[in-house]
Amino acid sequence: MSAFIILFILIILLVIRVPVGFALGGLGAALLAYFPLPLNAIPQRLYGTMDSFELLAVPMFLLMSNVLLKGKVGKDLFAAVQSWIGHWPGGLGVATILSCGIFSAVSGSSVATAATIGTVAIPEMTKRGYPKHFVYGLLAAGGTLGIMIPPSIPLIIYGVVSESSIPKLFLAGIGPGLFLIVLFITYGMLYSKISKQYHPMPKASWKERLEATKMALPTIFIAASVIGSIYMGIATPSESAGVGFVLSMIVTFLMGRMNFTKLKEAVYDSAKTTIMIFIIIAGAKVFSYAITLYMIPQNISELLVQNITNPTIFIFAIGLVLLFMGFFLESLSMLLIMVPVLFPAITNKMIDPIWFGLFFVILIETALITPPVGMNLFIIQAISNAKLTDIVKGVWPFVLIMLFTATLMWFWQDLALYIPYHF
Repeated sequence: MSAFIILFILIILLVIRVPVGFALGGLGAALLAYFPLPLNAIPQRLYGTMDSFELLAVPMFLLMSNVLLKGKVGKDLFAAVQSWIGHWPGGLGVATILSCGIFSAVSGSSVATAATIGTVAIPEMTKRGYPKHFVYGLLAAGGTLGIMIPPSIPLIIYGVVSESSIPKLFLAGIGPGLFLIVLFITYGMLYSKISKQYHPMPKASWKERLEATKMALPTIFIAASVIGSIYMGIATPSESAGVGFVLSMIVTFLMGRMNFTKLKEAVYDSAKTTIMIFIIIAGAKVFSYAITLYMIPQNISELLVQNITNPTIFIFAIGLVLLFMGFFLESLSMLLIMVPVLFPAITNKMIDPIWFGLFFVILIETALITPPVGMNLFIIQAISNAKLTDIVKGVWPFVLIMLFTATLMWFWQDLALYIPYHF
């Protein structure tokens, strides 16, 4: 069976809204039966997918981020950053991006970052005269930092699928993540200077700053503990996720913002997301095994290697494919479908798998804020009751910034690789 027929069937399944995990797993099972192979290979693959210590970090990070979300610590974090820089030109925009960056270092989730900071920042920024489409675009793009700045759930899954070092992937995410923060802040400040609707904030007193910072210190401590335990070699990513969850529980209960009802809701939300992610991973594993037996990744790899000899054009072609896929697939599905197909070609071209992981994740970030299935667009729409067209209008400059960063990474690979290979 040709790759085009298999791809066509998969697209049809997704178009008729078959859940991604079932579409991948069902098609993979059908391909295995057609091969034919004993169908006991399917439960073996499913069990092998779940039997991974590295994947244990996913539910733990989700639990941590949901506990912090229910405990409303994002409000404290935003208030602290705002008290220090809110009076700058575009200060609330800067505070929003920095808050997204810090919360990303705790949650590892784009959706959690956009929802947590968005609920606080949207009313504050619109009250200060920021145009609504700019605010929505800033929050949707700022939320994408949740899958770039470590710890990152997509980087964990990429590391498992590609058998790459997860700590190195986390270290590699620091450079591009900070670079995107700088570019987002620069754009926000320039936009605020040009906008005629923007009204600056009064400068906070030292007392207000100290009080706000005091309330945000527990969140910063959790972020430092999670990231520091990984980079200092004290804990694996899975163990550090457990540490972060325990600390978030202690902090939110001591602050009086967590009770057993909220904890139950956090566990339930985390379980739903975890089950969704694991079903997609399991389905993708069966599908990936099936297409490997049909030699599809090998044939695509050979086709790309033989017909595209220039590495720059090769990466450009992959980027176009990923951007196109991002219009129709959510980020995790795109990662699990495309990495097994593209990775042999990456290996043949001697492209660093750590670098490619970060390149891939930046394009996944872009997919999160591009219609029609950009997840962050829907999150911002849900918490703001805005029109989707207004959010898309505000988000396109950030799409260009992210594509610029992905392009720059190819010509300046140390943006991603310097930290993991020199520290």
